[in-house]
Amino acid sequence: MYLLPAIDILDGRAVRLAKGDYNAVTVYHDKPELMAQLFEEDGAEWIHVVDLNGAKSGAPENLEVVRRILAATKLKVEVGGGVRSLEVAERILDAGATRVILGTALVRDPEFAQAAIEKFGPDALVAGIDAKAGEAAVAGWTEGSGVRAADLAARMADLGYEHLVFTDIARDGMQTGVDPMAYADMAEAFRNPVIVSGGIATAADIRALAPIADAVEGVIAGRAIYENTLSVADGVAACKGDFQLSDQLEAEQRPLTLEDLESN
Repeated sequence: MYLLPAIDILDGRAVRLAKGDYNAVTVYHDKPELMAQLFEEDGAEWIHVVDLNGAKSGAPENLEVVRRILAATKLKVEVGGGVRSLEVAERILDAGATRVILGTALVRDPEFAQAAIEKFGPDALVAGIDAKAGEAAVAGWTEGSGVRAADLAARMADLGYEHLVFTDIARDGMQTGVDPMAYADMAEAFRNPVIVSGGIATAADIRALAPIADAVEGVIAGRAIYENTLSVADGVAACKGDFQLSDQLEAEQRPLTLEDLESN
């Protein structure tokens, strides 16, 4: 497993939404690239970036911020939000992103999902499935799709997708812990390991995934990092299975502060 600190971008700023609610926004910093640099210094090799404006509107609106993050670090970056055409996916990849996340388009435009995998291949794409009560959600989590998340995962596997981010919307941004079996079930449907998203609060939540480690590719953490219940270094250690080091880091955790970001 590997850790993917999350940077969600709304109107150019790094934010978090509670349960995907655009009216429940917490702003963490005006310069997301500074946050990315700090994450890299603390041991992260990946970050997970979402253009929240694009996720809602269907057109990417924060690509310049993504370029600044890529220019400021050597991190591998997966980028999602509003990716509903081959041209948009290509622009993001050309900007330097390692992978592009496809979400709403997987449900609404199956022909695009197939064309994307044929054009870019499985290493450059991530299927993003966000679910409420087992149903895949679309349009920045604002609408239900009428499609079972597990059925959508199986369909993506049939097309040749090998990476999948599965988000439990009810837990996302709430720091309520994870449901390991939900991810094990999704990995079984997808026939590949999945990236866990939603509910991570501490290193203990990552350690709770150990029994299903074969079903987990990576772990996304956002609010927990920003609100100092999980350090990036601690999360990286836990993902690598170095639980002794993880416990030590958790006990000695250095809080992430705005002063850190602004002085970096």
